[in-house]
Amino acid sequence: MHDNKKAIVSEKLESSGLVFCIKEKPINQILHCVQHGLNPMPVVDGSQKRGIRIDIVDEDFGLFTLTLGSKTISCRESLSDLTTAVAMTKCDDKRLTRKLLAKNDIRVPAQIMYTELETAVSFMEKYQAVVVKPARGEQGEGISVGISDTKDLETAIEKAQNVCPDVILEELAPGQDLRVIVINYEVVAAAVRRPPVIRGTGTHTMKDLIETYNRRRMAATGGESRIPMDEETRRCLAEQGLNPDTVLDKDKEVTVRKTANLHTGGTIHDVTDELHPELSAAAVAAARCLEIPVTGLDFIVPDVQGPDYVIIEANERPGLANHEPQPTAQRFIDLLFPETAVKHKE
Repeated sequence: MHDNKKAIVSEKLESSGLVFCIKEKPINQILHCVQHGLNPMPVVDGSQKRGIRIDIVDEDFGLFTLTLGSKTISCRESLSDLTTAVAMTKCDDKRLTRKLLAKNDIRVPAQIMYTELETAVSFMEKYQAVVVKPARGEQGEGISVGISDTKDLETAIEKAQNVCPDVILEELAPGQDLRVIVINYEVVAAAVRRPPVIRGTGTHTMKDLIETYNRRRMAATGGESRIPMDEETRRCLAEQGLNPDTVLDKDKEVTVRKTANLHTGGTIHDVTDELHPELSAAAVAAARCLEIPVTGLDFIVPDVQGPDYVIIEANERPGLANHEPQPTAQRFIDLLFPETAVKHKE
């Protein structure tokens, strides 16, 4: 087996004891690598290196199983059998998430359920600016940030209702958007998420600049991140006296959306080593409160090195591949197959 072409011999070899003798050799890497487009790829690739068998159930939905000996765990991206349906319920509805966190003295922003416009306007005026979001949803869909005008409020509510009939209004907490990844009740990674910013050339329109930005971000994130040219983007541009046809002055920078979600063009910046101990403690407390072994907690913080925060959401299926250099995928595999963790733990 002097080269990989001859080393790839059969499916049976993949599951035999011989594989464990071969896998440590870099020249045989292809022997145990399955071609796939799953997210998170580091979990799949990292599992293969530990001798854990991967079976892809449905690539489009990110479904796969991991098997070691007689133990098999089903996953959907970073969601696994270890997360219970009850834990998912606690994260799925943002109203319930907030209620449970507040009961456990974890700081959360003021929030109301939308029932009628008059009450919603009063809430908006009390806090000067609000976030309007569907009670259930993910990846920033249907969320409008920084609403302070009645007409914009009506539009934002309608937009959120297109995602979920139940809509909530939340006070706009000032600060940075911080995502903290907690695995097995330990903080593994933390990153500040920033809204997408476009820089002008003096010759290109906003639409052209956004398309260029999207090509770059799509290439960098495997197709996950792009700025949609939707009503929310148009609203954010209009607040700054701009529209898609505006030619932006050379070197002028414009924030084209107020949300920092990766899927709507946001960028991620690792701050794990800078995280204040109280923020770490709050993240672990929130995960324990929700009884979820893998989660991404969304904080709003004035400073990642300070103790002040509010938690606005909990994600039961957080992205793990975007937190390099932190070993999120490795800690996820450690959780699923702790018997493999000692040898491979960094």
